[in-house]
Amino acid sequence: MKINPNEFDLKAFLHRFGLVIYTGDPEGDLLLIEDEIRELYELSVIDKEEFIEAMSALRSKRKAEGRE
Repeated sequence: MKINPNEFDLKAFLHRFGLVIYTGDPEGDLLLIEDEIRELYELSVIDKEEFIEAMSALRSKRKAEGRE
């Protein structure tokens, strides 16, 4: 299922797994989100397609916020 990275809701995606990330620091949030996505993939909780979509959305979000 291909989703436009701009439409992919990272926080809703993580919430599916009971994960809520909010540190008050947007850059810190993105780093923690990336760590969680990688860990979900390494533990085979998500498949390769979901991993790629989530990482693409994360890159897009970083670019939009000028953090990449």
